[in-house]
Amino acid sequence: MLTKKLHSKSYTFFFILLLSAFTSAQASELPHRTFCVFDPIGVKGPAYQGMLDYKAAALEWGVILDLKAHTNEAVALADFKAGHCDAVGLTGTRIRPFNKFTATIEAVGAIDDYEQMRKLIGMLASPKASKYMIEGDYEVAGIMPAGAVFVFVRDKTINSVEAAAGKRLATLDYDTASVKVVKHIGATMVPVSIATFAPRFNNGFVDLAYAPAIAYEPFEMYKGMGDKGGILRFNLAQMNGQLILRKDKFPADYGKHSRRYAYSNFSKALEHIIAAEKGIPEKYWIDLPQEKQTEYKEMLRQVRLELMDEGIYDKRMLKILFRLRCQTNPGHYECIEKREG
Repeated sequence: MLTKKLHSKSYTFFFILLLSAFTSAQASELPHRTFCVFDPIGVKGPAYQGMLDYKAAALEWGVILDLKAHTNEAVALADFKAGHCDAVGLTGTRIRPFNKFTATIEAVGAIDDYEQMRKLIGMLASPKASKYMIEGDYEVAGIMPAGAVFVFVRDKTINSVEAAAGKRLATLDYDTASVKVVKHIGATMVPVSIATFAPRFNNGFVDLAYAPAIAYEPFEMYKGMGDKGGILRFNLAQMNGQLILRKDKFPADYGKHSRRYAYSNFSKALEHIIAAEKGIPEKYWIDLPQEKQTEYKEMLRQVRLELMDEGIYDKRMLKILFRLRCQTNPGHYECIEKREG
């Protein structure tokens, strides 16, 4: 009996070795592709760490990914444009040159909550939406939430659009929407990048900055707020991250698998976002009166319409976002009056 068990274990061990060798041989035949990942924290950051699991999944889709971390988004983008990366992970605003449709997800004031965001990403992960994910030589291979964008202020007296007039606002100058919002409220634009907005806010070089809650801890935003500052509890936009491929470098169905994978991890990403929001001390949050929120939402709707007319926002995406908002709140004035935008 013992001999039989030993023989059985030997065969099992041999089978595992054989399967491992076969899998390794298969993997060795797969093409290598360079995937540049933007994560401000680097290889220990959440974006890069999440891509390690993605890399493992990509083996099943026929590709071996060589991950390359970038702490500077502009450099990651430049490397992708120069052909040093076959794919890249960037924030939604940077996606516009490659896909205006998905870049419009970050349209100011267009998504009210995370449930709308979940429904949207689920729709875009469907095979029926595949044609919208491809534009020219590029394909959007996944969209992940990064959280609602809030306005951080160094002084709580800056608690309205009127109070922000003339104040210095850290602005991503490559983001046309942000530049237009700054002009609408009459603030003074101070050009920054993702790498510089927090230091300028923390050092007092600007009075206001905008970011999702996940930036609070790693960028030490509490230093800029101190005892007097705060965060306006108003959803300015929904930040997201997107994966962009040079589609001729990947198998034909790679993007489909990748989008489905990204959507399957939506809840995990949302948990980090919610935890970051709850981790901010309640003393910092500034609640706006309902009438002010309605006023600001209408202001952002006007900005969306202007940017749509200028060709910055995609009309098809704005229509989808309008329908999502109205499904959630059919009694809202823009839905009753059918004021799309």
